[in-house]
Amino acid sequence: MSQEKDIFKIKHNNLRPGKGRLLISEPFLQNIYFQRAVILLVEHNLKGSMGFVLNKRTNLIINDFFPEMKYFPDIPIYLGGPVHSNHLFFIHTLGGEIIPDGVKVAENLYFDGHFEVLKRYIMQGGAVEGKVKFFLGYSGWSENQLIDEIIRDSWLVCNSSIKNIMRAEGDAFWNHSIDSLGSPYKTWKNYPKNPEWN
Repeated sequence: MSQEKDIFKIKHNNLRPGKGRLLISEPFLQNIYFQRAVILLVEHNLKGSMGFVLNKRTNLIINDFFPEMKYFPDIPIYLGGPVHSNHLFFIHTLGGEIIPDGVKVAENLYFDGHFEVLKRYIMQGGAVEGKVKFFLGYSGWSENQLIDEIIRDSWLVCNSSIKNIMRAEGDAFWNHSIDSLGSPYKTWKNYPKNPEWN
């Protein structure tokens, strides 16, 4: 098994984690939240890090929690991470003029904001697809924890476009993120999700 792991070993690209950057899980992670996960970091500082798994869609929809949205097109909820997994969070590209009180993550990308204003935006027919993404829970790391996990080869840091972030879906997005890193990482996609299948 150790020889197999050497084949797929992460070749560090020396890109540091930071707000707005992505974390790609290495192919051996078996955690239900993080297997084939791509995480958007919305905060990273000396106190710790916070992010959302972008590509793990649940069977839940926002419409089920708000009766007034019952007949609106389904708005999916994603599994953001294991911390506060009964709390709803969101990222969006609507900006502070439309959704106040959000935290800027990158150019044209924001984390949370005034939820009642967002709800009113949706009720008035505002576009959601590709503009707003909802999560249950988040992924969090204490001081230096994320850096330690990167050193231990659990994550690789990369950049991505806002469009890709907002439309990230399933293992296909993990594969797409691997492709964007170039040929040194192609072999990752050949490793089965369950090592016992190999």
